[in-house]
Amino acid sequence: MSVSGIEALGFTPYVPPVASPTPTDAVQGSSGFADLVIDGLDRLEAVQNKADGLAIQAASGDLENIHDYTIAASEAAVTTQLTVALRNKAVEAFTEIMRMPI
Repeated sequence: MSVSGIEALGFTPYVPPVASPTPTDAVQGSSGFADLVIDGLDRLEAVQNKADGLAIQAASGDLENIHDYTIAASEAAVTTQLTVALRNKAVEAFTEIMRMPI
């Protein structure tokens, strides 16, 4: 018994179209990474500010659900740990690039 391909049954495999980069993509790509880094740091700051605000509410007794603060504090801690890990990897990569002979 032989196995026939999908084409033999009348089906053609899907091949996604490949978009070719345009000159504007190259220009946007040069500042795109910097924008992503700045956006990530802004989001980190927002998460930390939310946790700080909920901590103040919890300390003053104005917070109805203490689990909101617990979740926000955990989210801020994990986000900070991720940011520090990414920074460490970036510094490690930069150091490795600087060690390459010319």
